[in-house]
Amino acid sequence: MPKWFGSDWSRAELTKRVGDVAQVAGISRLAYTEGPERGVEVLRFRTGSGLDFDLLPGRGLDLGQASYNGRPLAWASPTGVVHAAHYEPEGLGWLRGFGGGLLVTCGLTNAGAPGEDPAATGPGGAPTEVPGNVRLGLHGRASYTQARAVAADCAWEGDDYLLYAQGRVREAIVFGEHVELLRRVQAKAGKSKINIVDEVTNHGHQSVPHMLLYHCNLGWPLLSEHSRLVVSGGEPEPRDEAAEAGIGEWNIGGPPEADYPEQVFYHTTIPDERGSCQAALYNEQMGLGLGLRWRAAELDQFAQWKVLARGTYVCGLEPANCRVGGRAEEREAGRLKHLEPGQTVQYVLSLEVLDGPAAMAAFEQECAR
Repeated sequence: MPKWFGSDWSRAELTKRVGDVAQVAGISRLAYTEGPERGVEVLRFRTGSGLDFDLLPGRGLDLGQASYNGRPLAWASPTGVVHAAHYEPEGLGWLRGFGGGLLVTCGLTNAGAPGEDPAATGPGGAPTEVPGNVRLGLHGRASYTQARAVAADCAWEGDDYLLYAQGRVREAIVFGEHVELLRRVQAKAGKSKINIVDEVTNHGHQSVPHMLLYHCNLGWPLLSEHSRLVVSGGEPEPRDEAAEAGIGEWNIGGPPEADYPEQVFYHTTIPDERGSCQAALYNEQMGLGLGLRWRAAELDQFAQWKVLARGTYVCGLEPANCRVGGRAEEREAGRLKHLEPGQTVQYVLSLEVLDGPAAMAAFEQECAR
């Protein structure tokens, strides 16, 4: 049953008090009208619990800016929400349209660092084995691909009022991969939780590499000197020397610094009895946090991206089926996943606001189990 303004309300009692439920919760269709953002469609979710967030059909159905009772949760970069038409696929060009936001999807056949690797298939569908015959940019194409068949609506389910949207994101090339993501995003009115169910299907006729990483970007004021990170696992593994230098403070925030080096930590997460892993960033001073839950069976990797630099002041929580060294590195390490013709893999991810010490304590107990 939805909880609004401190009380539980049944459908019958609520609808006596409002002419349209949009008075307290709903989805609005908007669009940016100028600059590099021009034409990017926005589905703005208002849950009525204090949680508001943007879903971006023009950017792979990613989650944009989000707030809770007026307090921002996600980091925003200086690029803005750049339209997909401005995508620069070579090298690190991906960063010129990396607007931040609550969730950026990396994939579907490549994620992580740019590099060279064999193409998924060659002319006529024949597998290729010549190293370096395709150049892969940073983090793949999913976030820069406009979604198709986008639908959004709100509906009663008993006394629960559901807000939901879904659409399809396709990555395809002649003589190559034909992979599609079907994403459904759902929230319940009166609740402060976002549920995402993704199904990735290989519609082609050859096995293709499959890499998927959920780049969740948390920023100030959630991230501050008073923040700490909790992950359901043991001590992390630093990616490189910069991370090695920060290993003693991997789980705490700090003030912005002039020359803070990018740090990445890999976590070996431990699933609970339901097969779920958890991670949360919590600000002790604010009494506010954001928790993630995901299924370990499909998302068997978790990376933490920590940057406390001026302007780029962000904590990235990244459940994934790969690490971030790029496709060639995953192949060499024996971790590279593939999708066979006709195969579908389902991923489930939830993001939940943790309001107050009791909510954080309960979440932390889940992590400890």
